[in-house]
Amino acid sequence: MNAKPSLRQLGLMLGLAVVYTAAGKLGLRLGIVNPSASPVWAPTGIAIAAFVLGGGRYWPAIFVGAFFYNVTTAGSLATSLAIAAGNTLEGLVGAVLVRRWANGPLAFKRGADVVRFAVLAGLVATTISPSVGVTSLALGGFAPWSDYGPIWLTWWLGDASGALLIAPPVLLWGVDPRVRWGLIRAVEVAALFITVVLLGALAFGPFGGPALGFLCIPALIWAALRFRPRVAATAVALVSALGVVETVGALQGLGRETQNQQLVLLQAFMGVMSVTILVLAAVVAERRRGEQRLRELAITDPLTGLANYRQLLAVLEVEIRRSRRTERPFALLFFDLDDLKRINDRHGHLVGSRALCRLGEAIRLTCRAIDTPARYGGDEFAVVLPETDESKARGVALRVRARLAADTDHPAVSASVGVALYPRDGDTADGLIGAADRALYGMKRARVVAPGDGLAPGTQP
Repeated sequence: MNAKPSLRQLGLMLGLAVVYTAAGKLGLRLGIVNPSASPVWAPTGIAIAAFVLGGGRYWPAIFVGAFFYNVTTAGSLATSLAIAAGNTLEGLVGAVLVRRWANGPLAFKRGADVVRFAVLAGLVATTISPSVGVTSLALGGFAPWSDYGPIWLTWWLGDASGALLIAPPVLLWGVDPRVRWGLIRAVEVAALFITVVLLGALAFGPFGGPALGFLCIPALIWAALRFRPRVAATAVALVSALGVVETVGALQGLGRETQNQQLVLLQAFMGVMSVTILVLAAVVAERRRGEQRLRELAITDPLTGLANYRQLLAVLEVEIRRSRRTERPFALLFFDLDDLKRINDRHGHLVGSRALCRLGEAIRLTCRAIDTPARYGGDEFAVVLPETDESKARGVALRVRARLAADTDHPAVSASVGVALYPRDGDTADGLIGAADRALYGMKRARVVAPGDGLAPGTQP
């Protein structure tokens, strides 16, 4: 087995190393309490997302990137190697914890998993890099032991905010990068991000600061309620980026301690905001999935997975209105599984239920995408065939019976069929169902194959 990385993997690793290095160099420009400790630290989020999505094989890219931006900024070869090892280990541990206890790449589909991600990747794993890094700097003489606490806290908050602000959008877009917005949805997304930018500029501009960050909350709630979590996560990351840019500009000329304190407060605020918005977005998405599931259950037969009686009636009403408008007929097929009682008595009800599923599957595989196969009740099934005349409907029925005849499962099953055509055999849903049912039971009473195709029409002689 060839374990060598492919050209695509090498390209991804090179790109990851470049992005990680660039993010690290930008972050270290805000190293106020120490050149190697920044309160704004996107690389942690990049590393965790890369390891969650791609696994541990990308560790060389993270290690090389961390070593490069450290050795070219401050410290020595030894401290840079130690810091690079700590950063890489932090990302790996965070990814392992997320994969083990927070649903891995799907960590933002449920509110509980978002909280686990925040705790495991944002708070626990991010203690590794500052512990290794500050200790190595202190041992190497690049940081006084008396400043160990402030440097460690700044480093940790920077890493935690990077995990909470950067990893979510990267993971969410990495799992599902496709955009399927219609025009109206795209306009709303554009309006959302324009609003986010305006509110961010107002909140963090010359007259604002971290204390006014709450002005962005309505727009972020809008993103969580109206869009999928990836849009909400992106909006939070954008607000954070605006806040950092505006805050850094506003703090020029102030003391270094004040600058670091304001940036730490900003990142702490945005980290909490990120978790809050992501939990809200996940809970809303969960509710939508639950509502969709309930809608499906309300119109789906639980045994066969076909439409149920309720949905059959709704589709019939729609087709009747459409046919009246277009003056094009449609057909209704009625199937009845032959001798179901005998199958149940001889083989048991589980086999009988399986026989019903076999008939339902034969119907489903024969239908077009626009047709509606349904279980009418008991051992009876129906199929609504839009824009279908009687000859084509009979062809569908014959193909269903042929599938059943070719089925090798035991016991062999067969089905009787009745055909009704709108408006010839009825101009209401009940009328069509009654006509198809009479045709079906006419065939069952005969118990012989009629001349031709053997299918009884809806109008009885």
